[in-house]
This record gives sequence, structure tokens and C-alpha cells, in this order.
Amino acid sequence: MSRKIIHVDADCFFAAIEMRDNPDLRDRPMAVGGRPDKRGVISTCNYEAREFGVRSAMASAYALRLCPRLTIVPHSMLKYREASQVMRNIFLDYTDLVEPLSLDEAFLDVSDCERHQGSATLIAQEIRGRVAEALGITVSAGVAPNKFIAKVASDWQKPDGLTVVTPAEADAFVRRLPVDRIFGVGKVTAEKMQRLGIATCGDLRRYSVHELEEAFGSFGPRLHRLCRGIDERDVCTSRRRKSLSVEHTYEKDLENLAACEEKLPDLLAELKQRLQRLEDDYLVVKGFVKVKFDDFTSTTVERAGTQARLEDYAQLLEEAFERGARPVRLLGVGVRFVDLTQKESNIQLDFFEDPTAPQPPS
Repeated sequence: MSRKIIHVDADCFFAAIEMRDNPDLRDRPMAVGGRPDKRGVISTCNYEAREFGVRSAMASAYALRLCPRLTIVPHSMLKYREASQVMRNIFLDYTDLVEPLSLDEAFLDVSDCERHQGSATLIAQEIRGRVAEALGITVSAGVAPNKFIAKVASDWQKPDGLTVVTPAEADAFVRRLPVDRIFGVGKVTAEKMQRLGIATCGDLRRYSVHELEEAFGSFGPRLHRLCRGIDERDVCTSRRRKSLSVEHTYEKDLENLAACEEKLPDLLAELKQRLQRLEDDYLVVKGFVKVKFDDFTSTTVERAGTQARLEDYAQLLEEAFERGARPVRLLGVGVRFVDLTQKESNIQLDFFEDPTAPQPPS
């Protein structure tokens, strides 16, 4: 039996909450984010601001240059979390299979829901109405046989939209889908596809899995499946971490490598504190350093087997810095995990233990 998956995504969530609570912000460009004079970043913005090119993850100062009339409101995380929980409780009225992706979006598997005679379309319509009534904001939804298509569909008619893709329509829907709608196809991959004459998922289907793997590496097999609308992932009610990191945006650019290296000890100390609060069923397998330069380009260098020693991260930092060799606005350090709850044979190691230190006799 075909599954019935709904992806619900709030429309410009943080901004919508702020406009709800302050009607003066409506019908004019506004965003939620940090202060432009403190190297702040835009978290989200309303659709009026998007018409000027303002986007999430954009520097607030740059957003103001694009849209001088932009009003930037500080975050009110308590309000956002409360609204997110209201949405979550509504979702749980229909199914226990709810997979939150963030505060403002989630997958629901309603295959076994008996409400509305099992109609996923009517369930999605009712959920959208209940969220609007309870919170005074709009959400968009996509209904489809799997997670990939449902997520694409929820974005199809934003804002305040509902797109339904039935099993019979799925193949045609995906075939004409632009390749940049596939999660993971970023600017670089999209440009490579363009050079190969690939514009839609239908174009991707001309290539075998081996050809795609040769052209796009480990992403190739996934592209081969998704361009055919194949996605067998379950809706998971428990999401486990795959990484943990700390990063800092500096009020003044770090002019050279030496200035960046001075910041490493504090970043590593904070990372260690956060790691100590994790459960014991994670195995650290990689360390990484992230650098964002003053031109907003960024790079990440990671390496398996990295110990949390200053000299190891300093080496990663040096490699990352050399890729841009220009002033740095943001530095981050982190680790990637293996989930030991899914791997029975691994043993948790102390990431912050010096492997060269003498060990006590057994």
C-alpha cells in the first residue's frame, strides 16, 4: 500500500510570529535577525523583503544595503518555541509518526490515520486550518507517497499553499522537476549539471547509476533514485545528532592566520563542554574546522581520526585559511559522530584524551 506522507512548513515562521504580534510590521519589508552593527545574520524574512533579494543566512548589513527600508527585529525564541509546540501537538492528534525537522517544519506519516476516511489531503487541509486558528499564522503543506516529493510539494505553492501529488501523478511530477529542487544540489553541483545539459530530473534519468556516481561521487546513487521519485526513508520520530559544533562571528575581521589561531583555544574549550553534556552512545569519528571569509565565502576542512588537541585543529585551520587567504569573519570547530545505538560493535572513546599519554596498567 502506498504511504501517505505530509510535509508541513510554516511560512516565514519567525517573521510571521513577529508580524502577528505587531501588525505595524505587516505589508512592509521586515526580517528577524541580529544587529547589522554587530555582524548579525538574518534568520528569516517576510515575502516583501524577499522581493529585494533578502534571504536567510545573509548578513544583516548586506540585507540593509539591498533593502534600506528593511526593519530587522531581534529574535524572541521563547515565543517561537511555544508556537512550535502548539503545532507539534496538533500534528500528534493525527499520528504518532511525526518527524520534526526544525521548529517550523515536520513530516507526518498519516498512512494509518482514520480521520477523514484516511484522506491525507483532507487531513492536511484541516491541519493548516487549525494552525491558522491557534497561532494566527499560515503553513504550507505537501502531500505525497514519500518524504522527498512531499517536501518539494510543500514549497510548490508557498505561501499558504497545499500541493497534493498522488501516486499516479508522482512520476510525471518528478520528471519535470528542476534539479535544484533536489536537496543537496547546491550551486556548484547545479552548475556542473548545467554544463552536462541536465536541467530537470527527466534529464538526469538519461544517466545510469554508474555514470552519475562517476560524475557526482557518493551523491550519484541518491540522485539516481530521487530523479525517479524513489525515496524509501521512514518518518522517524527520534532524530539523532550527526555532528556538533561551536562557531563565532567576530565583530572585527581576523586579519591573518595568527589571529585565527588565537581564537582556537576558547572554541575548543566550549566544544569540550558541549560534548560532555551528550549521551554516551555517540562515537566521534571526525574533527572539522569551518572558516567564513570577509567576502562571505566559506570552507570546511575535516579529517577522520583527529584528536581534540590544539595542534590537530590548528592544522585543519591552516588548510582552511589557505583556501581563501583573506580576513575571516567566522570561525567554527566541531566533530562528526557515529550513532552507537545503531552500531553494536563500536566502543566510545574519550575524544579529549591524548592517545600518546601513558595508560594505567590493566
